[in-house]
Formats: sequence, structure tokens, C-alpha cells
Amino acid sequence: MADEKELAEAQRAHWQDTYAAHPGMYGEQPSDPAVHAAQVFRAAGAHHVLELGAGHGRDALYFAREGFTVQAGDFSAVGLDQLRAAARAQDVAERVTTVEHDVRDPFPLPDASVDAVFAHMLLCMALSTEEIRALVGEVRRVLRPGGVFVYTVRHTGDAHYGEGTSHGDDIYEHGGFAVHFFPRDLVDSLAADWTLDEVHAFEEGDLPRRLWRITQTASR
Repeated sequence: MADEKELAEAQRAHWQDTYAAHPGMYGEQPSDPAVHAAQVFRAAGAHHVLELGAGHGRDALYFAREGFTVQAGDFSAVGLDQLRAAARAQDVAERVTTVEHDVRDPFPLPDASVDAVFAHMLLCMALSTEEIRALVGEVRRVLRPGGVFVYTVRHTGDAHYGEGTSHGDDIYEHGGFAVHFFPRDLVDSLAADWTLDEVHAFEEGDLPRRLWRITQTASR
């Protein structure tokens, strides 16, 4: 447990330093998964979106520009400062709220209080399988019945799987970033009490990173 906490704090510090050194590091354009998620959320009649691991906000701000109200959470205060400044600059601040939050802790939200949840490469950070299961349980708790969860993860077919420093539990640290690479059976088990709508394989970045985009719906 001490090792998990040390890794978690080291990763938080690394992200803080990275955002400080590279403001707006992912640019202003939304990720492809966010564009897809907005379509899925709109089709499901969603209005209020929770984004986990929002960082400096390229996807949260896109959702706001698309007319959703957004609660953006991240454990990096530096990233959230950049998000709030960008929200003001893009004139969407009234549709965006932020919360500094570590997803290892329960969400500061009531049951069934959001329509949709989005998380791009958040679940595959330095989280143990037990922590991931607890996180998905929290997502289910705060989603209304029929609400949609779209998330992406790097998987065990990725080129960096097995490379760098091993922290056990399929977690490998490469270039300062620790990643939990997902096997397919973990995806399926996380959707055991949901409707699993889609597992879509895609690639992103120069390596390229190999990911799955998972869409699942909270059963009514």
C-alpha cells in the first residue's frame, strides 16, 4: 500500500510539473474520443457531463462549446488553473465547473446526479486493478439510470506494454509516466453490471499508442 501511495504522489507531482512546463500541452482541439462521446451523449439525451482526468481542459471545453454543462475533475491544480483560464477566454465559463480530485477517493457528487461520464486515458494511469474497480463503481453511482460512460485505455497490445519500470499489476512506467495496460478481460469485468455497447480499437500519437474506446450504459 505504501508503494501505491508513493507512486500516486510521484505521478501527481510529475503531472503538475509537466503542465507547468508545457501549458496547454495537448492543444485546443478536442480528442477524437471526445468528439465521438459528444455524439453518443447527445443521442442519449445527456445534458450534464462529468469528465475525469480533464487536465488543462481541451475535451471539457469542447463539451461546453457543444452546449453541455461540464464538471471537470483532475488531481492537478495547475492543469485546472489552465482550464479555467481557457474557459473564460472561450466564453464558456458559465457552463464549466472544476474540482481538484483524486479518483482514488469517492466523488464529491450525489447519487444519479450526472447524465454522462467521460475519461480519456484516465483509467489506465497508475491505478491498481482494485482502484479501477472502485472508480467504475463510483461512476455507476453518480450516473443516472440509462446514463453513458465513455472511456479510453491503453491496452496490452501497446508497444510500451512490458517496457520500462514495472510496478506490478500490468503497470509500467516509461518516460516518467506510469500506465496500467488493460487486458480485454478487465474491460469485460468492469462492464459486468452495465450494458457494454462498444469496444473500439484505435491508435493515437506518434508511437502510436494503441487504445480501446469503451462505451457502456448504466442499466435502468
